[in-house]
Amino acid sequence: MKYISIFVFAILTLTSCVEPINKSFTKLPPGIWRGVLVIDDKPVIQKQGEEFVEKTDFSGELPFNFEVKYTSEEDFYIEIHNGDERIKVSDIIYGRDRATAKDTIEVHFRDFDTYLSAIYEDDIMEGFWHVNYKEGYSIPFKGYHGKSHRFTTLKKTPTADLTGRWEVTFETGTDDEYPAIGDFVQDGNHITGTFLTETGDYRYLEGTVQANKFSLSTFDAAHAFLFDGKILDNDNIIGSFKSGNHYTSTWEGKRNPDAKIGNAFDMTSSQIGDKAFDFTFYDLDGNPTSLTDEAFAEKIKLVKITGTWCPNCKDESNFLKDYLANNESDDIEVIEVAFERYKEESKAVEILKRYKEKLDLPFTILYGGYADKSITSEKFPQISKVISYPTLIFVDKNNKIRKIHTGFAGPATADFAQFKSDFDNIIAEMRG
Repeated sequence: MKYISIFVFAILTLTSCVEPINKSFTKLPPGIWRGVLVIDDKPVIQKQGEEFVEKTDFSGELPFNFEVKYTSEEDFYIEIHNGDERIKVSDIIYGRDRATAKDTIEVHFRDFDTYLSAIYEDDIMEGFWHVNYKEGYSIPFKGYHGKSHRFTTLKKTPTADLTGRWEVTFETGTDDEYPAIGDFVQDGNHITGTFLTETGDYRYLEGTVQANKFSLSTFDAAHAFLFDGKILDNDNIIGSFKSGNHYTSTWEGKRNPDAKIGNAFDMTSSQIGDKAFDFTFYDLDGNPTSLTDEAFAEKIKLVKITGTWCPNCKDESNFLKDYLANNESDDIEVIEVAFERYKEESKAVEILKRYKEKLDLPFTILYGGYADKSITSEKFPQISKVISYPTLIFVDKNNKIRKIHTGFAGPATADFAQFKSDFDNIIAEMRG
C-alpha cells in the first residue's frame, strides 16, 4: 500500500504541473487545417519538336493550410498560411442549415470579392470557393481538421536542392512566351519561394520536393496557383502552371544566379515629354478630381493605376501606406485610379469604399472604369500603354512625369529590397 500511495502521489504531482487543454469552442475545432481546391486532373501536354510530351504528373488538388483561432468561446477567425504569409480573415458566418441539420460556414474575402462556403461535419468541411465577379465560377473545396501537411506526408529524398535563382520561360515555344525568375529556398523536402515576372510576382508559394518531382501552391482568396515540376538534373527543371480551373501553361527553368528580367522602369514610357500630366476622374463621392486641383498643388504625386482584385496592387498599396507613415511625406500625395471587374459603376464604387476602409488607406481613390487593359490605356493616353496592374506614375511638383514603374515585385520576392531603394532615390530626385 505504501508504494501504491507513493505512485499515486507522484502521478498527481506530475499531472498538476500540466496545463489543461482548453477544449472550449462552439463551432469549428481550433488548430491547423488542410484545405484543398479540387481542380481538374488532366495532365499538362506540350509539343516538343514533333512529339507531344506530358510535362509533369498532375494531382488535380491545389492545397493550402489554414488555422482556426478563437478569441472567445463564440468568436473565431481563420488565418491562411502560404510560406511566410499570414492572411487573417474574420468575416465569417457560421450557422445550422435547417434543411440538412448540418453546420454551415461562409468565409468572405471582401477585399477580393470571393468567398468559401461549406458544410461542416466530423472534422471535415466540404463546399466551394466562389468568385463573385465571374458568373458561375466556383471550385470545389474541402477542409480537413488536424492535417498539417500541404501536399504529402511522404519524405522521399530529393534528387537536387532547388535553392537559388532560376532563369524561367513560361508558355514555352508559343507566341505568348514570357520570361520570369524562379527564386526558391529548399530545406529537405520543404520548399518556398515565388516566380517573378516583368509585371509582378506569383505570390508566396509553398510546397514539397519528393525525389525528382516538386509542387508549390498558394491560395490568397484572389488567386489559386499550382505549380508542378520535374527535376531533369541539378540545373534544369520543367513544369506546369495552373491558375484556378481556367488557365494552364508550361514552363522551363535553368539554374542561373544572375538571372534577370526586363527593368520595370523601362516597360512603360511617357508620351507627353515635358508637358504637364493631367486627367479627371471621379472620387468615391462622385466629385470630379484632377491633378491640377488645389489639394495637389506643390506636391509630388504618385499616381497608381490599380484594382481591388489584384494582390500585387494590394502589396503596393500597403508599401505606400507604410512609406507615408514612416517617412517625411507632407509633400507627397498618393492618388489611386482603380479599374474594377464590375461594369456597374455603383457596384464598383461600393467595393472601393469597402476596400479603402478595410485597408485604412489614407489616399485619394478615384474610379477609373472597367478592368480591361485596352480600356485603361485609352483613359491614360499620356503613357505608351498600360500593360500591368499596378502601374505607378511618379509625377513631380510641376505635374511632369518623371518615372513610370510597371508591375510590382512584392515582399515575396528578393527584388523587393531593390524596389524600395529605387523608390527612395526617385523621391529624393523629385525633391531636388
